[in-house]
Amino acid sequence: MIVSSAKLVKDLFAKTIKTEPTRNGFGRGLVEAGKRNVSVVALCADLSESTRVLDFKHAFPDRYIQIGVSEQSLAAIASGMALAGKIPFIASYAAFSPGRNWEQIRTTGCLQNVNLKIAGAHAGISVGPDGATHQMTEDIALMRVLPNMTVLVPCDAIEAEKATIAAAEIDGPVYVRLGREATPIFTTEKSPFEVGKAQVLSKGNDVAIIACGPQVYEALKAARDLEKSGIETRVINCVSVKPLDTETIIKAAKECGAVVTVEEAQIAGGMGSAVCELLSQECPTPVIRMGMRDEFGQSGKPEELLEHYHLTAPWIVRAAKSVMKRK
Repeated sequence: MIVSSAKLVKDLFAKTIKTEPTRNGFGRGLVEAGKRNVSVVALCADLSESTRVLDFKHAFPDRYIQIGVSEQSLAAIASGMALAGKIPFIASYAAFSPGRNWEQIRTTGCLQNVNLKIAGAHAGISVGPDGATHQMTEDIALMRVLPNMTVLVPCDAIEAEKATIAAAEIDGPVYVRLGREATPIFTTEKSPFEVGKAQVLSKGNDVAIIACGPQVYEALKAARDLEKSGIETRVINCVSVKPLDTETIIKAAKECGAVVTVEEAQIAGGMGSAVCELLSQECPTPVIRMGMRDEFGQSGKPEELLEHYHLTAPWIVRAAKSVMKRK
């Protein structure tokens, strides 16, 4: 449902928001996918509890495989199972899968266009104290560039569950990006979800904010604050980074005339790059991309890091006001 920025203030922020990691939604979605299709199997690289594959292991012990710390084998074995008719989900930290096994995902999964499903957990800088080695910010770019790959970045735990179920039903490789930190749940079971579609969450023709992952909530907070300045913001949840909802994005660019993109990832090759590539061809529009700017993360509390790298609502407000001056 599309609402005005003013209604967002009344309905969304007038109540206490529950929080939960998106990885929890993946765990529930994987079990549900297993119930719906006996061909769904799960493979993990010694991180079943952290990635929330443990629930699937308990529900379907005969359809769960522990590979151990060998992410290359994780992708290659799963691809072989896909060629044999299974629908394998592989799960690890995003820093290791796709970080360590990108070549196997490319060659055994995407080149063969098999039903390989990759769950990249603990993505982004919100992993916090684990530091730069575990804060995977390059994964959207790495996966988006692969032919045949679908890339989904759910905004909350409910949407992560929907994305996981949808991934099992897609014919071909899929990457689902997940976070460790508990983040606000602001969608519902009735909220629309469709691969290849972006969700317009608030009306407004002054500026468009296109975000993915938990930063969608920060975009909504920014819209609330911009409303106080008389700025009507169109907030778009770009959960489907690939395929991109070109129609919704082009329409927003034409009607708003200025765009801000927000992602907890490298802006080079990420969701913002996908938006800019589209608009440069179809509707040249001023765009400010927000995300990691050619730099690694560092150890710290998630909220401190998000503020440090300018991924919170106040910084989005600044970007929105700045890009509007270029209209």
